[in-house]
Amino acid sequence: MWHIRGRDRDLLIDSGMGVVSLREWVPIVTEKPCIAVASHTHFDHVGCHHEFEERYVHADEAGIMTAPTRANTLADPYVTDEIFTKLPPLPYVSTEYAVKSAPATRILNDGDSVDTGDRHFEVIHTPGHSPGGIMLFERATGILFSGDIVYDGPLIDDTPDAHIPTYIATMKRIHDFPVRVVHGGHFPSFDGSRYRELIQEYLIEKSD
Repeated sequence: MWHIRGRDRDLLIDSGMGVVSLREWVPIVTEKPCIAVASHTHFDHVGCHHEFEERYVHADEAGIMTAPTRANTLADPYVTDEIFTKLPPLPYVSTEYAVKSAPATRILNDGDSVDTGDRHFEVIHTPGHSPGGIMLFERATGILFSGDIVYDGPLIDDTPDAHIPTYIATMKRIHDFPVRVVHGGHFPSFDGSRYRELIQEYLIEKSD
């Protein structure tokens, strides 16, 4: 999850699993209007979107936000007790976990802009990990929120909604973006040089 403070409104990029309430436990997200943007709709990214009045998602995954299931959010088979170092408080039960419906209030497409009043982020459609994956890129600063399409760890392209040829095409498209720092969907942040290294490593691996 990434929380961006803005002049007029805040952005929350992804909202975790939702096993505890963000509104209750993270007061910072209630200080001013806050838009919940989904980098994509896997269970570990949209679990608390239902707690926010404004919810943005790419057109290709809007249907999942409206009618999430354990299958289409990948909760089944990935949500098990073993993914936790400590189980969430009761009444949480892994076998009953499910993302709640949170219909989008705005549908995003490639090239759209999301802003906080003083900061502006370009929507970059990045299918491959999932059909409607997006990145948010602030060209003025070179800051990129990359979701799950690229981060400094093992990239996932073998899930039911992933597609390797599309992933490769996306990686080629985004390689030369003038990125200064990247905040991914998992693992620590990194700089633009590492960003290009990770993309090149993936392209070389998939060309074998």
